[in-house]
Amino acid sequence: MSELSIDRPKFLPPVTADRWPALVAGTFIVVGFLAIGLLVSAKQAALFLIGGLLGAALYHGSFGFTGGWRRLVVEGRARAVRAQMLMVAVAAVGMMPLLAAGSLGGQPLVGAFGPVGLSVLIGAAIFGLGMQLGGGCGSGTLFTVGGGSARMLVTLVFFIVGAVLGTAHLPWWLTLPNIGIVDIGKELGPVNGLLATLAALGAVALVATLVERRIHGNVEREPAPARPGWSWLLSGPWPLVGAGLLLALLNIATLLTAGHPWSITYGFGLWGAKIAQAVGVPVASWKFWTWPAQAKALNSSVLADVTSVMDFGIILGAALAASLAGKFAPKAAIPLGSLLAAIVGGLLMGYGARLSFGCNIGALFSGIASGSLHGWLWFAAAFAGSFFGIWARPLFGLDGLARKKG
Repeated sequence: MSELSIDRPKFLPPVTADRWPALVAGTFIVVGFLAIGLLVSAKQAALFLIGGLLGAALYHGSFGFTGGWRRLVVEGRARAVRAQMLMVAVAAVGMMPLLAAGSLGGQPLVGAFGPVGLSVLIGAAIFGLGMQLGGGCGSGTLFTVGGGSARMLVTLVFFIVGAVLGTAHLPWWLTLPNIGIVDIGKELGPVNGLLATLAALGAVALVATLVERRIHGNVEREPAPARPGWSWLLSGPWPLVGAGLLLALLNIATLLTAGHPWSITYGFGLWGAKIAQAVGVPVASWKFWTWPAQAKALNSSVLADVTSVMDFGIILGAALAASLAGKFAPKAAIPLGSLLAAIVGGLLMGYGARLSFGCNIGALFSGIASGSLHGWLWFAAAFAGSFFGIWARPLFGLDGLARKKG
């Protein structure tokens, strides 16, 4: 079969939207936007909508780190990793100069920085292991929940539990050796810092591509659209590169609107802490929640928290995208092994994300795009942990390291 015939699209039948789920998701988006605008601010409402667009892009592009890393390890295919590196590079080009300026139009701008130390190293490895068992990363968990996945809802619940446990122990983890925050843009200068970041991202993409070419003798290309014209924009799937570029632009928009880049998992710990407090757990006395910013968040409405409203937006945006594409498909039946993997994976991701100052979004994507060295440490440790997670998947009845043929 020729390459031309491989890439020729086989158009699918017309899309029939799931009307009731679309109506519910659309109503929640409209009501949420108005309520947040009235109760908090127009800026917060705008961030809710940005979250909705992120959810749609994540869903239509199936843009998760978990599956992409697993494809590289198991199948030797690097298309997803190349798209991820391009996404981070585009965000870095936009974000690092803005962060070097420090503000824009009176809006202070701060990056996603974390200390470089054992807490990040261990936490990211735990997260990487957990995401292969849980079936999704931070962003992947949210958009698949929005798409109707009952299994990923289980992962999300225990992600929240793990995040709360992480807040209880983080002060101790911070006593372990670390060298503090390392801002590559400041250490090397804004231009050299950006060039070094782009070179490193390019090197990762190149190595992954060389691995793919050595195994398969070729490089996997983006498939042609499965639907004619522009109808694929509504029904999906979107090209990975296109979805990644949109995610990069939306992360830059988040920085300009919120004053800091996109993050996900802080919201999970906050939700869990509020629930624990409501049932009598004295989380307010935990050291983490006595720190000024955390105490303020704990005692304020969840709608005042940027990460939370964007997370809500991601879930609803993904739900609307799935419904309009006729793909909203809740499934209640979960095999026992898969259920246990979701529970364990969620706990590990929540705990690991808190120790390592974020997930694949807040630490890797936003961290590296900000010029934070901790983002690179997170990437390396999480990928190593992910490898062991792939190895452990068969223990729960999930596919593992056996390489697929073809």
